[in-house]
Amino acid sequence: MTDHREQPGQTWSEDRLNTAAGMVKLLALDVDGVLTDGSIYIDHEGREFKRYNVRDGFAIRLWEKMGFNCAIITGRTSESVLHRAADLRIRYVIQGSKDKASSLNELCAASGAKPEEIAYLGDDWPDLPALRRVGLPMCVADASDDVKARAALITAGRGGHGAVREAVEEILRRKGLLEKALSFYDA
Repeated sequence: MTDHREQPGQTWSEDRLNTAAGMVKLLALDVDGVLTDGSIYIDHEGREFKRYNVRDGFAIRLWEKMGFNCAIITGRTSESVLHRAADLRIRYVIQGSKDKASSLNELCAASGAKPEEIAYLGDDWPDLPALRRVGLPMCVADASDDVKARAALITAGRGGHGAVREAVEEILRRKGLLEKALSFYDA
């Protein structure tokens, strides 16, 4: 992670970051620009394709293996998102969101999580309402400046290039669970 912010231009303390991360039970993700690099491929028949990063997928599965939930909140609607979410066993998927604050309320009602128990990883202006409400607001390295100004943590990686993996590892590290997660693979 490259940066720790509180309010636009202010830095979060390590204690506050650790406390916020310690409360996280649910990781909510935007899709275009976070799980993908923001590119949308459309073939000659109008079918849409997205490129996902396998390391991000691994991190999502690890997050869930550690006993936490994951969600998607995206403004677009795509069959690709449903397939990727099913492949990763993501329980909560909200597509076509016109207001991510309302979608966050919907997610809280469905999951039982409180806003302060949610980490949200976004990249652009439509993510701002959700970022303002969650306990741990995060963004990818190539997020818009307005989003960066409101994020507590900014990944070093760009969207679609391992930023989700980085965010998951950072939360687990701050929760004191990174070694436990690693032990699943390096016993």
